[in-house]
Amino acid sequence: MFTYEHVLAPGSIGHLRLKNRVVMPPMGTGMCTPAGHFSDRQVAYYAERARGGAGLIVSEIALAVTELEEHAGLTRMDSDDCIPPLRALVDAIHAEGSKLCVQLSAGQGRNNPAFTAERPPVSASDNPDFFSPDVLCRALETHEVELIVRRFAEAAVRCAEAGADMIDIHGHTGYLIDQFLGPQWNRREDQYGGSVENRARFAVEIVRAVKAAVPRMPVSFRLTVDNFVPGGRSLTETQQIARLLEAAGVDLLMADDGSYEAMDYVFPPYYLGDSCLLSAARAVKKVLGIPVLACGNITPENAEEILAAGDADFVGIGRGLIADPEWVDKLAAGRREEIRPCIRCNQMCVGNVFAGIPLSCAVNSQAGFEDVRMIVPATRRKHVAVVGAGPAGLEAARVAALRGHTVDVYDRAEHIGGVLWPAATPGFKSELRAMVGWWDRQIADLPVTVHLRTEIEADSPELAAADAVVLATGSLPTAPVIPGIDGENVMEVIDAHSGAHGPVGQRVVVAGGGLSGADLALELAEAGHEVTIVEMTDVVAADMLFLNKISLLRGLLENHVRLLTGHTVTAIDEKGLTAVGLEGEVHVDADTVVMALGVRPESSLATA
Repeated sequence: MFTYEHVLAPGSIGHLRLKNRVVMPPMGTGMCTPAGHFSDRQVAYYAERARGGAGLIVSEIALAVTELEEHAGLTRMDSDDCIPPLRALVDAIHAEGSKLCVQLSAGQGRNNPAFTAERPPVSASDNPDFFSPDVLCRALETHEVELIVRRFAEAAVRCAEAGADMIDIHGHTGYLIDQFLGPQWNRREDQYGGSVENRARFAVEIVRAVKAAVPRMPVSFRLTVDNFVPGGRSLTETQQIARLLEAAGVDLLMADDGSYEAMDYVFPPYYLGDSCLLSAARAVKKVLGIPVLACGNITPENAEEILAAGDADFVGIGRGLIADPEWVDKLAAGRREEIRPCIRCNQMCVGNVFAGIPLSCAVNSQAGFEDVRMIVPATRRKHVAVVGAGPAGLEAARVAALRGHTVDVYDRAEHIGGVLWPAATPGFKSELRAMVGWWDRQIADLPVTVHLRTEIEADSPELAAADAVVLATGSLPTAPVIPGIDGENVMEVIDAHSGAHGPVGQRVVVAGGGLSGADLALELAEAGHEVTIVEMTDVVAADMLFLNKISLLRGLLENHVRLLTGHTVTAIDEKGLTAVGLEGEVHVDADTVVMALGVRPESSLATA
């Protein structure tokens, strides 16, 4: 039985006292004003997480310097006009009883997609830009490096004037400061290149400049232990850098892994499992005397275990606080089961920001809309009928009931959850399956009645008795005309998950390499099956967020899944299937053929 006493215990970073050990780490929101100021929308977003109990809120990156390269959609702290908007954020966070740390950044360097021919990206050396490898970065001149150091001191003073409690230095996962730390990116011959001490000099000087400018403010540094890039620094070198940063005055080290070349570690999807970056925190914790923060897919139980074991002193809960801002307060109130799970999909948090639109959340529709999307009492209470007890129907029922309506939910299945129930069977999708239990608990104390094993037609009296009807009837698998598709050895992807038509055989061929087919293939391969994916396009999981795909493809490769792309299924027989590609016809031997060729809306009831 977890009491979460370590998670909820007070902690200190330098002179700063925090009410618990939960830190919301920096994550981009895409919500700043066109001028690069903190917006009212950001204030509402961050304040909601502070209201939910997080001890420390760390802002997304705020640029300390902007004159050396182009930047698009990023918050600034490079001039005095940035102080009033930050002060509004500080006041909102303090009003909720939390503390605010501002992450100051030197910029993206070779990770910058926003550059022009006149102002190319900059870096430690003439590295290829990540997004446009044919474009070489301009190596910063020595005097420009020194300029950045001064700009950090100036930005820190502005943060102090606005009332911020702490400064974080944005030094990780291959951004500009990190490009100086690693030999794979730093080939300089001045005092900022060569030895570990020289490569760390830029970061160390920034820390010292900030500490000198605002001596009473704690300073943290986010350091990547392993970039997962060939030629990168060793663990011993990273530990040496960590000690140099501590000696320079850093009060807290936030440890992680990854780079844009290994982006799935920067934004770990569900494939990487719980506490997937804990090794980074452990590696630096053993050589430091200052507190260390661990992050990366951490659940409440993981958090308690990490802190109790002394593997870290604070835990970073990022996307978990996007999904449920009340993460901390619910633990404190003994309501662990009411925490809305983060399903680690990255789709609308990280994915939105990469697409140039503001952050949102796949499971929390209010995330990013705290100032406008509030659940308010209905002006007139109604009787609402919801047809379909999948994710859409359950969320509609929950919100309608919270607004004061009486809700009846109908589904022909034997359990709630719709497609989530069978599709989330893999261990790596445990948080997704947990959503079903979360909805079940949410509606249990609301005026919601669920009617399972109930078929609803257009003329059903249940609909006639309702004031409003919500149709959430989900989807059906596509049904292409393929000879043999009705064979006894053929099943749909959902049935393969659920076992509705018996177990799959040892040799499995999955027809369709979209997300659903690829996830099933990985699940089966991890269980010891011999799996082949047949996909008619040239890529597997084309419908998947690119950074999640990195982990998926790695998993398929490690589990020896055969990928037969560029092939169209033409026939199925009792021994497998036949597919045709550019080089002709091929037969894939299999005991079970799984169809994962996509879905179409189940619109028959809506039409009727």
